[in-house]
Amino acid sequence: MTTPLDGLLTALDLSDTGARTDEDIFTGPSQWMPHGRVFGGQVFAQSLVAAMRTTPEGRAVHSMHGYFLRPGDVNQQITFSVDRIHDGRSFSTRRTQAYQNGLPILSMIASFQDPGDGLDHQVEMPADVPAPEELRSDTELLAGFEHPVGKYWREERPFDLRHIPSPIYFTVEGEHVAHQAVWFKTFGRLPDDPDLHRAALAYASDYSILEPVMRRHGVAWGTPGLKIASLDHAMWFHRFSRVDEWLLFVQESPSATGGRGLSLARIYTREGILVANVAQEGMVRLSGGAAS
Repeated sequence: MTTPLDGLLTALDLSDTGARTDEDIFTGPSQWMPHGRVFGGQVFAQSLVAAMRTTPEGRAVHSMHGYFLRPGDVNQQITFSVDRIHDGRSFSTRRTQAYQNGLPILSMIASFQDPGDGLDHQVEMPADVPAPEELRSDTELLAGFEHPVGKYWREERPFDLRHIPSPIYFTVEGEHVAHQAVWFKTFGRLPDDPDLHRAALAYASDYSILEPVMRRHGVAWGTPGLKIASLDHAMWFHRFSRVDEWLLFVQESPSATGGRGLSLARIYTREGILVANVAQEGMVRLSGGAAS
C-alpha cells in the first residue's frame, strides 16, 4: 500500500527519457483524481522539477509563471520539454512546456539565481492567528462524506489543511469576506532535498487559492452549477522553508469580474518568516447566473 505522500514523491520524480532535440525532455506520471483531470498544482510543480534538472547546481528558483492551457488526462503520462533560454553569471531562465497527445496543457517560465546578499525586508505575518493545533484538520471535517471528490480530499491528499475561519466544502459560514488563511504541511517527513521542498510548495500553492473569491460570494465547493478552473499561476520564492513543517497560507481576492476571479497570497512559517508570494486568476462560473 502506498501513501498519499508516496504518490507526491513519485509524481515529482521525473524520468529523463534520454531524448534530445534542442530541448531537454522528461516524463512524469499523472496522479489519479476523481474528476479525471490532472491537478493543476501537480503539473505546475512537475514543470518546475523539469526546469530544475537543467539549471547549474546551487541556483534556486526565485520566480515562476505558468498558464494552464488545457485540462490534463489523469490516465496519461505527461511529457515536459525544457528550453534553456539563458544562463548568465548569476541568473538562469528556463521555459517548460507540458504535453499530452502532442498538445501543450501548461506553459511555464521560471528564473533561478545564485545565492547572494542584498536588501532584506518583509511584510509581517498577521497577528492573533490560531495555531494549527487549535484547529480541526480538513481530513477530520470530511469524515463520513462519501462523495468521490470528498473521499479523495479526505484520504488521498498528501497535505494536512486547516482552514481559518472554516473550510467552504459544503457551506460558507460567517461573514462573506474576500480573505481567509490556511495552515498546511505534508502528512509525514520529506527528504532533505531543498529543491524537492520548493517543488512541493509549488504543488500546494494551488490548494484553496481561489477560495477567497468563492467565500466573498457565499459559494461553497458543493454549490450546484459551479465551474472553476485555474487560468494562470505565478509564484515568487523569497526564503527557504521545509514543507513538512506548518506553513500559513494568507489569501485575499482583490477582484472578480467577467467570470474570472483573482487571488493573492503570502506564505509564512509559523515563526513569521515570509517564504513566498502567490497570485492566481481562475475561471469561476455559476450556471443560471451569478451568486449574490
